[in-house]
Amino acid sequence: MPDLPFRPVLHLVLHVIVPLAVARLFWPKDWKRAALWMLAAWVIDLDHLLADPVYAPGRCSLGFHPLHAWPAIAVYAGLTVPKKTRWFGIGLLVHIALDGMDCLLM
Repeated sequence: MPDLPFRPVLHLVLHVIVPLAVARLFWPKDWKRAALWMLAAWVIDLDHLLADPVYAPGRCSLGFHPLHAWPAIAVYAGLTVPKKTRWFGIGLLVHIALDGMDCLLM
């Protein structure tokens, strides 16, 4: 599949829209708090600062960056179990899923 020219923009837009949609769908009464916690999952992209170059349009994040590696993903799945960390854990898994989708579109 050829690389879509609008892929980076679509990727960023989905990182906002999908957590908002998940929050509205599953926690309609607390959707704003849930969405903020899920959007906070963007913090894992700090590991991109360790790479050279920081942004490489053809690089798949999964398995390359430390916070996008399988051991980290297992921890994120574990964060969905306790109620206090559930929204953040779900946000992290949504983030990883979107990054995986981005890898498939490359």
